[in-house]
Amino acid sequence: MIRKIKPGDRDEYIKMAVDFYNSGAVIAPVGLKNIEATFDEMINSDRYVEGYFIEADGTVTGFGLLAKTFSQESGGLVVWIEELFIKPEYRSYGLGKEFFKFLDENFSSASRFRLETEPDNHRAIKLYKSLGFEPFEYIQFKKGQ
Repeated sequence: MIRKIKPGDRDEYIKMAVDFYNSGAVIAPVGLKNIEATFDEMINSDRYVEGYFIEADGTVTGFGLLAKTFSQESGGLVVWIEELFIKPEYRSYGLGKEFFKFLDENFSSASRFRLETEPDNHRAIKLYKSLGFEPFEYIQFKKGQ
């Protein structure tokens, strides 16, 4: 089951987000202040960010964090899969695929889905390619955190 994160989920979300940002799936950790601000934003509004828990048999097994934007290039809503985290003990049970199925069914108006991964995260790359994701052939830049 996939459900929207609720106010009472704060501790569980923060623990998993900290675990995610201290894993090999990311370049560098994100501070607790940023994680808390993200939680507060997703609880107060779903305009920019939405968070979902992935559950199996009533147990939280992971989470997905989505950010939304509009793209002229793609002609509409773009849903960024900012984070997809499955607890290690629940990996390889198809929960990631279930989350992507949920996205397809619930964000069908999106013109594009985007995500990022570390080049060494071969398992994630294999999953994303199997679901029809294609790598961009350009370099992204950032300014700020």
